[in-house]
Amino acid sequence: MDNRKIDLHVHSTASDGTLTPTELVDAVKEAGLCAFALTDHDTVDGIAEARAAADAASIELIPGVELSCDYKGKEVHMVGLYLDETNQKLLEHLARFRDNRDNRNQKMYQKLQEEGFDISEEALREMFPDAVLTRAHVARFLLEHGYIQSIAEAFEKYIGDGCRCNVPREKITPQEAVNLIHQADGKAILAHPVLYHMSDDRLRELITDCLTCGLDGIEALYSTYQPGDERYICKLAAEYNLHISGGTDFHGSNKPHIRLGSGTGKLMIPYELLEKIRS
Repeated sequence: MDNRKIDLHVHSTASDGTLTPTELVDAVKEAGLCAFALTDHDTVDGIAEARAAADAASIELIPGVELSCDYKGKEVHMVGLYLDETNQKLLEHLARFRDNRDNRNQKMYQKLQEEGFDISEEALREMFPDAVLTRAHVARFLLEHGYIQSIAEAFEKYIGDGCRCNVPREKITPQEAVNLIHQADGKAILAHPVLYHMSDDRLRELITDCLTCGLDGIEALYSTYQPGDERYICKLAAEYNLHISGGTDFHGSNKPHIRLGSGTGKLMIPYELLEKIRS
């Protein structure tokens, strides 16, 4: 029996995690995992460092990304696995997205300054020199400087969707994300569908629309799923002939209740899932 464990949804300091790619490999080894996918938000900048550390530690690295998408007014995410992080079309999209994100961030900083917070691009860059700056970094900055009592407070009061300092960002459609991942020779996985709180009909509509572009899989094992959630997504995977994927969505101390490989403690993602996705 193959008892090897993996994690196919992990973030580093290249996006909004708190462990560097090298530190992440150390944590993966300590957690007893034999493979993991680095799926930073809208960037592949951490993959080269992660690959070097993983090779040295005899850990299997799956190069990946998590793309932010808009589906009929709802934010959804698409994970790419086994992609070529040097693909030019992928890099062009990520560069364009980064430019849009930077413009959006500047507007958000201005709104926060109007609320009385001493925050700026320069201050954030000093605190997070190598990261693609996201709202998680803004929340961490506000917490470290004593403006708020928790990360959650930042999102609930200031920078969460619909809050007064939030600025909506430009997103691609899930179908465009699937095509972009395929152009980079990757496998497209619909991330954590239960988190979208869609009706069964709406989720099926999303899956069907993505299947027209060749959606490869769906995240059926996830940190916060209840047993019923897992059974439901596995049923959809079988019905639509999709690969089952799984991951913790590990972010380090930005999500302190989530542990590599085991989520909140009960998750176990078997290596055989990776073998099926790869084949």
